[in-house]
Amino acid sequence: MSHGWLPVGWKVERVDSERDLEAMLEIERTSFANPWTREMFEHELQHPQVSHTFVIRTPTVHVAGFCILWIVLDEIHINNLAVRPDGRRTGLGRALLKAALAEAAALGGRRATLEVRQSNEAAVRLYEGFGFRVAGVRPAYYSNPAEDALVLWLDSISGVLSESPGCP
Repeated sequence: MSHGWLPVGWKVERVDSERDLEAMLEIERTSFANPWTREMFEHELQHPQVSHTFVIRTPTVHVAGFCILWIVLDEIHINNLAVRPDGRRTGLGRALLKAALAEAAALGGRRATLEVRQSNEAAVRLYEGFGFRVAGVRPAYYSNPAEDALVLWLDSISGVLSESPGCP
């Protein structure tokens, strides 16, 4: 996918095979206390009619991050988003999320939701920068350690996608 607002050499691609699976699993293991299993990733890749997996690539890193989302009717459910530890706070997560939302919008997605650990301040800031707002709390949603999840909603992704290049 071509997005003119991405820095030179960065690109976001839809994953349609297991060729990037090992890199995605490594990012997953270094990002979460309770990581998804290989089988969970394989399941997502086997259901492309609903599940959409994207990776972001840079000139020096083949898979710098990934985003997995579902599109159900006009709702986008962001199930997983992670960036390599050495790529955090560099704009990779923001670029990946914006590109994934743009692709989901092209497929009919109009609003988006996700759950995030209440203590994950960096992720909450990222999503709030896109206009997501807290709509509720799921008590004890996460384990290892046990923690509540914030349920975030973005009522309309069209405003995010019409922002100037590089924004939000």
